[in-house]
Amino acid sequence: MAAVAASIPQGKTSIPTYSQVPETKYELDWADLVTLDLSQFDEPGGKQKLATQLFDAIQKIGFFYIINFGLTQEQVDRQFAIGKEVFQLPTEEKLKYRADLENGGYNGYKPLGLRQVKPGVYDNTEIYNIPKFIPAFERPHPEVINENRAEIEAFARHIHDRIVGKLLVLFAIILELPEDFFLQTHRYEEKSDCHLRYMKYHHRTEEQNRILDNVWVKGHTDFGSLTLLFRQPVSALQVRTPEGQWKWVKPYPQSITVNLADSLEFLTNGFLKSSIHRVVAPPPDQAYIDRLGVLYFVRPEDSLELRPVVSDVLARLGYDKTTDGSAVGITAGEWVKARVARGVTRDKPRSDVSEQEIIGGKAAKYYD
Repeated sequence: MAAVAASIPQGKTSIPTYSQVPETKYELDWADLVTLDLSQFDEPGGKQKLATQLFDAIQKIGFFYIINFGLTQEQVDRQFAIGKEVFQLPTEEKLKYRADLENGGYNGYKPLGLRQVKPGVYDNTEIYNIPKFIPAFERPHPEVINENRAEIEAFARHIHDRIVGKLLVLFAIILELPEDFFLQTHRYEEKSDCHLRYMKYHHRTEEQNRILDNVWVKGHTDFGSLTLLFRQPVSALQVRTPEGQWKWVKPYPQSITVNLADSLEFLTNGFLKSSIHRVVAPPPDQAYIDRLGVLYFVRPEDSLELRPVVSDVLARLGYDKTTDGSAVGITAGEWVKARVARGVTRDKPRSDVSEQEIIGGKAAKYYD
């Protein structure tokens, strides 16, 4: 049974329709990921069934797909279309909305080529982050976003309330906690760094890919609770298996790819593992296509201390002892802001960094 589509007002209709590019014809070494059908959530026994599926998924790898999440492909493609319009603006216009990255601010525009990936080679990403639509995060935006604000807001709120909310309930069920346990620390109206992201990877030349060994972004974990990536047909995302192998993430039709992030690992003492992933050069038949993405990043409320929760499941499985990997004393907001700021430091190329101290003695690791 498919989920009923959300009612989302359409903004400016003069924006050209976005058409997704064809998938690669290459048969790559795809990761074997579980697919959760969220239309089962409200059925009798549905939540427990999905929680069991999710538990099995996270034992193997912290990535999974979700389908039937209440948004049509047309509604998703509208966000791709708006994102494309943002990145087509003149550079001087986009820079008016530059994010305060150096001080841990992630909302607004991240310019192309800010980070040195290898000596003389800079990153190929442009990013525009739109924070929660609450008074604490009111800020100027380009006109294309202002003109489509109601549509963007409805899209983002649907993700937070009707998709993320369900996933947080499933994690609570897995841990045998009250169903609203994580909902209480991921409230939309409270300050947190949740945001909708438009992201563009500019294609690279063969020579640039050779210098980079085809790795555009080193293996890393994300900062918050969850990351949601709407189907991205340009194959470039890879996930690291527990055995240390890199597997490609296939663009599953009408899906969202979800991965676990740092906060859930801290809050569960390492039971829920922040997924290690990287971005590499696409296969030859997609090598000259710019890779446009629409994502939603889920972060706990800024004030939440990243102290492990008390759970009978964690106790039974041996995850109830505070370890050197804990983030006790650090709040979610502090962790995110520190990781953002450290991510744009220019002290050395990212290729030379395998571990980077973030805050309070805690470090982030990067993987080849």
